Amino acid sequence: MEKFMEWLQKYLIPPMAKVGNNTYLVAIRNGLVVTLPAIISGSIFLILGNIPIDPWLKLIKPYNDWINVAVNGSFGIISLIAVMGIGYELAKELKVDPISGASLSTMAFVILSFNNKFTLDVNNFSSSGLFTAIITANISVSIFRWFLHKNIVIKLPSGVPSAVSNSFVALLPGFVILILFWTIRIPLGIDVNQVIQAIFHPLLFALNSLPGILIYTLLVSILWVCGIHGDMTLEGIADPIFLQFLAANGTAYANHQPLPYVTASGFSSLFVNVGGTGATITLVLLMLFSKSKTYRDLGRVAFPSALFEINEPVIFGFPIVMNPITMIPFILVPLVLATLSHILITIGWVSAPSAMVPWTMPPIIGPLMATGWDWRAAVWSACELVIAGAMYYPFFKAAEKQMLAKEVEPAE
Repeated sequence: MEKFMEWLQKYLIPPMAKVGNNTYLVAIRNGLVVTLPAIISGSIFLILGNIPIDPWLKLIKPYNDWINVAVNGSFGIISLIAVMGIGYELAKELKVDPISGASLSTMAFVILSFNNKFTLDVNNFSSSGLFTAIITANISVSIFRWFLHKNIVIKLPSGVPSAVSNSFVALLPGFVILILFWTIRIPLGIDVNQVIQAIFHPLLFALNSLPGILIYTLLVSILWVCGIHGDMTLEGIADPIFLQFLAANGTAYANHQPLPYVTASGFSSLFVNVGGTGATITLVLLMLFSKSKTYRDLGRVAFPSALFEINEPVIFGFPIVMNPITMIPFILVPLVLATLSHILITIGWVSAPSAMVPWTMPPIIGPLMATGWDWRAAVWSACELVIAGAMYYPFFKAAEKQMLAKEVEPAE
């Protein structure tokens, strides 16, 4: 075990830490957060429009088109919102004007959204344009920054208001960005959105597959064991994909079509990481009834946050980080839950996530809402708690035995 931990510290953790702190990935991660109000708001309409109670469904049936406007007006523009958010956050990270970064990125993205008939294709504003939004924002802000570093800008006198001055500073790079993306889309006739979708298709397929989601889940758990926030480290890479899956599922659900993706956003947070990464709420429940006073006290402190998926008090307080006893179930439990959840959703026994609910939603309730009130998701979430608790139990008892011995020593 010690050799394995040394190998992790030497070979895996340094490159993963660099990935997590990469400026562009941090900007993507923070920029995508801007889409959450729209997605969650749209999900509320999606959930309200599909409550499985016959009197309610009959009551709102005449208003289904009204409800779908709210769904399409939120899910349908997440790429447009994302390009603004990423452009803003990347410009802030690169120490240039964030508003200009957001506006130039949006302009470039909209240009690429015109079709071959030279009319704006608003379908590209939905989840299908998410990768285009990410790449467009990165290129646009990088060009903007290059012009500023080379001092190739129009500067106004110091007395001019900053809003006006910043607009003129962005004028020359903005013109170059306009020419670049216009040339790509119109004279060259390249549909960037289709090209990017084709390039990322293998990655989309991989993360929706069982092997792909298991590798992702394993990396998240290993990083946490080493003291690195695994979810946050990989968010910049995985979140655009999971959000795209969720938007596609939400649209399909609203139109009463089969849901195309199993691992949409919410799969990991609600079905795999029940009560926090590693399903540690079950460990907290075991601590509440522990013979050890230390663990009972920690359980009381950790339970309120664990109920809402926040488990740092357990990870660093038990601890799980660098702890050979608890790291085994912490890694194995999510892999087992991911496997079983993926199988159940694939064979149709449980619905896939189709609505965005906050990741802090408690177990049972969160899966129920995220799957459009599928009671089977709630039952499965309860079963997951039992499975995780059973897997943690022998390891917890071993740790409890050691803790009891430590508690006896001062008395002796």
